[in-house]
Amino acid sequence: MNANGLENVDHTALKTNQALIITLNVIAFILDIPWLALIVATVMTIGTFRKTPGFGFIYRALKPTGWPRPDVLMDNPEPHRFAQGFGAVVMWAGSAALYTGLSILGWGLVWLVVALAALNLFAGFCVGCAVYYWLNRLNLPGFSKSPPAGTFPGMRPRA
Repeated sequence: MNANGLENVDHTALKTNQALIITLNVIAFILDIPWLALIVATVMTIGTFRKTPGFGFIYRALKPTGWPRPDVLMDNPEPHRFAQGFGAVVMWAGSAALYTGLSILGWGLVWLVVALAALNLFAGFCVGCAVYYWLNRLNLPGFSKSPPAGTFPGMRPRA
């Protein structure tokens, strides 16, 4: 942790997590496998409680091969955990809808998570992180971190 309260955050681990969330949910949709979406929700939930990217175990398994390469930046990990946790809640709601016969709602919620993960993966904008920082500006308890200096709320910090 540095003087500004920022910590080392490996953005490649976050990107790996996002890529797997996208890939597995798209496969779940194409093959109409609701239990796969439920697994994604479960992994995201476990990751949130463990304070790590849910699919971080895949990243850690690949890391010794030299691919993918770490991209460690000074950042706040809390907004990323909030984003993953909020995504998990949406995934649980989508899974519940799928299992109660509300397929359009269920897959719509799953696709919402896919779209937001893709926005983060490909454009570097984390909607969940932006929401966290907006809640911080409202002085809500538990939302104590501000964006790194010179960073637009939700955008990836500069190296």
